[in-house]
Amino acid sequence: MQLIINSYGAYLRKQENCFLVKNEDRVFEVSAKKVESIMITTSVFLSTDAIKLAMDNNIDIIFLDEYGHPYGRVWQSKLGSTTLIRRRQLELADDSRGLDLAKGWIARKFENQIEFLEQLKNTRSEKATRLTEWLNALREISVKLKSLEGTLEDKRNSIMGYEGSAGRIYFEALSFIMPDRFKFEGRSRQPAEDEFNCLLNYGYGVLYSMVEKACIIAGLDPYVGFLHADNYNKRSLVYDLIEMFRILADRTVVFLFSQRQVKIEYFDKLPKGMTLNKEGKAFLIEALNNTFEKSVRYRGRNIKNRDIIQFECHQIANSLIRQDKKQGESGTA
Repeated sequence: MQLIINSYGAYLRKQENCFLVKNEDRVFEVSAKKVESIMITTSVFLSTDAIKLAMDNNIDIIFLDEYGHPYGRVWQSKLGSTTLIRRRQLELADDSRGLDLAKGWIARKFENQIEFLEQLKNTRSEKATRLTEWLNALREISVKLKSLEGTLEDKRNSIMGYEGSAGRIYFEALSFIMPDRFKFEGRSRQPAEDEFNCLLNYGYGVLYSMVEKACIIAGLDPYVGFLHADNYNKRSLVYDLIEMFRILADRTVVFLFSQRQVKIEYFDKLPKGMTLNKEGKAFLIEALNNTFEKSVRYRGRNIKNRDIIQFECHQIANSLIRQDKKQGESGTA
């Protein structure tokens, strides 16, 4: 489970092998064995004993800003693996293998979007014709993406262009199926201009922290990306890999709107947009946790959605190691 602390002035400390949380409403304990991560979204008092308990149990502590984006994390000082994987990340970014990896991640994103729109179309016969048009457009872009050849450096702008075009089509389709009160004009960020983007931005922020943790555990360097440029202090690989998992937030947010569960009271107005308030964050995080804990059939096994993220990061890390071994074998032949 994720331990979420979003009450201003709450206190987190250790009590035996449990986390003791005290806020204005109540006091409760949670066993460290049941916690996977601790997310703090507001001003909180945090004891060093609680931090050590988290580190001893491989629990990361994540600090989120008002938009749900992680701005800091407390994590144990051990590396997830040797530096071999990090070196391979740098090497592959310069040749066709890096392009194949990046294409694969974005292709997965397109496949997830197409599958989701197909499901929405099948339950909305009155809107099927328009949705089919958007689906066909997405499929055309997906075909163009998969046909790219060369190096990542040469094709990066093409991939980003296809991704941008697909995103506009996809979100136009999602707005089309929204209740009239909550239709929106494309993506908007920090701050969001509408309720849909407000929820989606916060959901993506939670996903960022999960992908970064999965990278660290798998031994991948979050700062060495392929598709997104390696800028100072930018977790480029996290931005790359999250593309495969955005659908988890997409599905959750669309479901909340389609089930008429979203309330205007969950949002506070800002000078140029809106933000989720305490009640809204708790509402969304509960829904996201339900999505993350859901078991699905994946690659021939039953696995929780949250564990798919870790599984994929391990697969990527293992593929980098295997490629290094193949090179070593061919060099000694």
